[in-house]
Amino acid sequence: MTLDSRHYKIDNIEFNVHDIARSKAFYGAVFGWTFTDFGPTYTEFSDGRLSGGFTTGEAVRPGGPLIIMYADDLARAQQAVIAAGGRITRPEFKFPGGSRFHFCDLDGYELAIWSAGE
Repeated sequence: MTLDSRHYKIDNIEFNVHDIARSKAFYGAVFGWTFTDFGPTYTEFSDGRLSGGFTTGEAVRPGGPLIIMYADDLARAQQAVIAAGGRITRPEFKFPGGSRFHFCDLDGYELAIWSAGE
């Protein structure tokens, strides 16, 4: 059996959102993600490494797995989240290998951002 490079890798993440334009504005402002629209109820996002989608085709389901992103400058990432309307749910804390904080986006999804460090 041959396996392609996507086997057992995260290939896509989908968020059910209230407003696609609002979600695009938030994630574009905070992380610089790019978007490709596929009709009025779905847009694909890309962070340059991973892709996923925003859809209004189903009810918003906050929660689910914790998605953790990396940032070179954790303080700047936190400022960007707040400036775009996100809410910090767990202030920055240290752990072996780095620091991170948790936040909720505009639809209540909780995510985290970490950075390597002391």
